[in-house]
Amino acid sequence: MSDIGDILKRLEAHYLGARPGLVFYSAFELLIATMLSAQTTDRQVNAVTATLFQKYPDARRFCALEQSALENMIKSCGFYRTKAANIKKTCCILEEKFGGQVPGTLDELQSLPGVGRKTANVVLSNAFGVAAIAVDTHVFRVSNRLGLAHAGNVEETEKQLMKNIPKDKWSDAHHWLIWHGRKLCSARNPKCGECFLADVCEHNKKG
Repeated sequence: MSDIGDILKRLEAHYLGARPGLVFYSAFELLIATMLSAQTTDRQVNAVTATLFQKYPDARRFCALEQSALENMIKSCGFYRTKAANIKKTCCILEEKFGGQVPGTLDELQSLPGVGRKTANVVLSNAFGVAAIAVDTHVFRVSNRLGLAHAGNVEETEKQLMKNIPKDKWSDAHHWLIWHGRKLCSARNPKCGECFLADVCEHNKKG
């Protein structure tokens, strides 16, 4: 069994102050950027949203936008037809039901098209300051390799992380695990020889 306290202390020391890779200046921008980020990189999303948010800074303007025009603007983010459809529907719902504002509860966020639990938790944590752990591919992989969780799916991983990590560390730990996945614990060819957690990592101990 991993020493969870030791792992968390090391992660915090190494990634202290880690923040989201997405660039955003409002809850709305974070919501749209996170919806765009599926199956692509934060860098690619940031390149698109730098121009996109200047032209369309709120839900009203996105709702009025032709879906085909939105598709062309976000094409480089992949799955652009589905993403454009969900973003447009979501923005229209924000206008009609929430006065153009992003709601601040998990259930309300998950009621929006294309917004799953991970995206909702990202918004709650980073835009509203709510303690949450959003389990993306990095968090799922790294936490289960380290032994912070022992789960076969993201839902159970989230439950175990919420149990094993102090609540006041949830949001920060989310960022630590993401950056560790990007910097060292990649899906293929993880840099175990360079990792400051190699001696306590269950995955590394198993070879």
